[in-house]
Amino acid sequence: MKILEKYSPKAFQQRPSKAGASSLSLYDIPINALDGAPLDLKAYMGSYILFVNVASKCGFTGQYKDLETLYQRYRDKLVVIGLPCNQFGQQEPGSAEQIREFCTLNYQVQFMLTEKVLVKGANQHPLYQWLTRKGHNGTKNSKVRWNFQKYLVSPEGKLIDFWYSTTSPLSNKITNCLTVVSD
Repeated sequence: MKILEKYSPKAFQQRPSKAGASSLSLYDIPINALDGAPLDLKAYMGSYILFVNVASKCGFTGQYKDLETLYQRYRDKLVVIGLPCNQFGQQEPGSAEQIREFCTLNYQVQFMLTEKVLVKGANQHPLYQWLTRKGHNGTKNSKVRWNFQKYLVSPEGKLIDFWYSTTSPLSNKITNCLTVVSD
């Protein structure tokens, strides 16, 4: 199935709450793992989740190494989910098998990778609709500008913030969010 046909703008129905944010939880959004098996985001409730749109042929591809380091360092409280995307300069043209092989051989990636998704446009994946629209996430609007843009979600399923590609996964901007002691 072509990515463009898989998700329509109606795939993610917004049910506004009194606060103006969608009542549909991040954890209700369907997505598949790289191998095509359904990925249940509810399994990550209680953990931070860092969503990153990734690509194998990008100037930022070396960030796979730092994403894996971040994942290993904070794996007791952080889940890293890489979402392959071919929308920026056609920098992720590979099949699921090619993506897995590239990530494993070159960067020893052990964090979760999903199916290829669209992170912008009319057929934007519902996960990215939630991440980029204040009406869904309740925090802020954003636009995905390039590969390796990062979105951090709290253990309670709330968007904390996002960072552009130029921010290293090991930046204090990100790690400080993970080391804050909550009451």
